[in-house]
Amino acid sequence: MSGPIFRHLGPTGLKVSVLSLGGWLTYGGTQKGNIVKECLQTAWDHGINFFDTAEVYANGQSEIEMGNALKELAWPRDEYVLSTKVFFGTGRKEPNTRGLSKKHVVEGLKSSLERLQQPYVDIVLAHRPDVGTPMKEIVEGFTQTIRNLNLAYYWGTSEWSAAQISEATLIADKYNLIAPIAEQPQYNAFHRERFEVEYAPLYEQFKYGTTIWSPLASGLLTGKYNDGIPEDSRFATNKSFFENTVKQLQTDEGKAKIAKVKELTKIAEELGGNATQLALAWCIKNENVSTATKTQQIEDNCKCIQMVPKLTSEVMERIEKILDNKPSAPSDFGRKR
Repeated sequence: MSGPIFRHLGPTGLKVSVLSLGGWLTYGGTQKGNIVKECLQTAWDHGINFFDTAEVYANGQSEIEMGNALKELAWPRDEYVLSTKVFFGTGRKEPNTRGLSKKHVVEGLKSSLERLQQPYVDIVLAHRPDVGTPMKEIVEGFTQTIRNLNLAYYWGTSEWSAAQISEATLIADKYNLIAPIAEQPQYNAFHRERFEVEYAPLYEQFKYGTTIWSPLASGLLTGKYNDGIPEDSRFATNKSFFENTVKQLQTDEGKAKIAKVKELTKIAEELGGNATQLALAWCIKNENVSTATKTQQIEDNCKCIQMVPKLTSEVMERIEKILDNKPSAPSDFGRKR
């Protein structure tokens, strides 16, 4: 297999593997104990150095499971990159146990570190924007975790608008605070508009990085749902969470997506791989993707690295024709205000 690929995370010197391992809907939920350690070790053996979790994943249990695994594995701390996210809390109802007030940013991160059994994380992300908290306070809170408390090296955002990210960055510049360096958005062949159009000015103006989630569209792009819902699939084991997604597959739009996946699978097989590897390679092909976070089937997924150089302009054109969903910028895109 080709060696690991690393990219700088946004405007920093931090290098992250283009594939990373996340704990959403798995660690602390369906997977606990030795299997978590085995997953991390498999990822590590395949060159993955970036591991991602959040306070809300399994109400804190994901951080606990990942923390236990990292403690047992005892890798040198300077060799891996660890991120977590604050905003949603861990399911408690008290008013200050969620959001992005300075209080929750600091105390939420401290609680995450206790669960992770770590003195710091490399990156802490604001899991969602908080319109109820002044942006200056939010930036001050994350600056405090980095500059004063040494709880993190960098901070970033997740599912923020480009306008919110720009506001935070400009406030940081104005008040000598620390600006965010990366966004964690959803990005895949079926979900492109925000990443490719709305965020485009951020890549150019701030060199903003990305740690994308759902590169396989919750498994849809793997082809496993082409002929129904397998019993051991994510859609089956998390029925309540994916209820609306399953219903959408029965619509004309959903059936059209399945038809596209079948066509993409043909291209993947021509290139010597499978639909999963093609979907991941397609994401990695975008130079604005710093790292793509994935959870299961690690060993097979890592083979997507071999497919990236096979995605020539001709192959990308074929894929684009099948997808038929390339977002276009508005007519005034890029004009100076």
